[in-house]
Amino acid sequence: MRIAVLLPCYNEELTIGKVIADFQRELPDATIYVYDNNSKDKTAQIAREAGAVVRREIRQGKGNVVRSMFRDIDADVYVMADGDDTYPAEFVHNLMQPVIDDEADMVIGDRHSDGSYGSENKRPFHNFGNHFVKGLINRLFRSGLRDIMTGYRVFNRRFAKTMPVKSEGFEIETEMTLHALDKRFRIVEIPIAYRDRPPGSESKLNTFSDGIRVLKTVFWIFKDYKPLAFFSIIALVLFILGLLVGIPVITEFFASGRIAKMPSAILAVGLMVLATNSLTCGFILDTIVRNHRDEYELRQSDYHG
Repeated sequence: MRIAVLLPCYNEELTIGKVIADFQRELPDATIYVYDNNSKDKTAQIAREAGAVVRREIRQGKGNVVRSMFRDIDADVYVMADGDDTYPAEFVHNLMQPVIDDEADMVIGDRHSDGSYGSENKRPFHNFGNHFVKGLINRLFRSGLRDIMTGYRVFNRRFAKTMPVKSEGFEIETEMTLHALDKRFRIVEIPIAYRDRPPGSESKLNTFSDGIRVLKTVFWIFKDYKPLAFFSIIALVLFILGLLVGIPVITEFFASGRIAKMPSAILAVGLMVLATNSLTCGFILDTIVRNHRDEYELRQSDYHG
């Protein structure tokens, strides 16, 4: 069985050597790949000296790195972690087992169940953002996942080779979770411990800009994967606005037989037409998405990776 450990890295010279050594200890037969994303320090040199296969991804962003990893690397089991030593390598066996036993297509390292993420992570807005996005996705897809945005994951070959990576940055974890939920991949969550970065190692995350990018990803996924619900909400808003504008006009007409508020009448009709068009778009796009999902399932059944 070919096992590939994937480590996206950007300026991780303080920790990458230890991370590689930890995974070499736990998985001595695995090939460890470090994709250097334009680091300005000695990350690539240290990783190469530690025995990893080092490659470079010139397009900045973790999503671009993951896209290249999935396309370039052939393996039976893919282990993805970060190069900042926040995910203990000793949990990798627990994460790999469901994939090896063919019980899961993607295994998620759940940081929240044991409470370590909330206590170790010193960025309270990240904790809030994680819970907000988790609640939104769980409600949207009627799932019960506990950790949507963890970077510690294990995939089988089927998932890695058939996932279209669209994100460029740190929203890639959210995209992988959304893709797995929408395409009904088997997901298993395994509790893991989380530790914050060691002193001197700086996070590349930006609370507000990365949070906005994640929310934009959720918004577009909502529109693309759940178009009937998305456009129905828009139609409902437009319908309510049309009623608010149109009720006084209708009341006036029944009382006097005349319409004096002609601009309001035109606006109300326009809002109702837009609401109808939005709902119609939702039904049409929902049919297209269902057909696309059926075609994807057929391609999956023909996949023998």
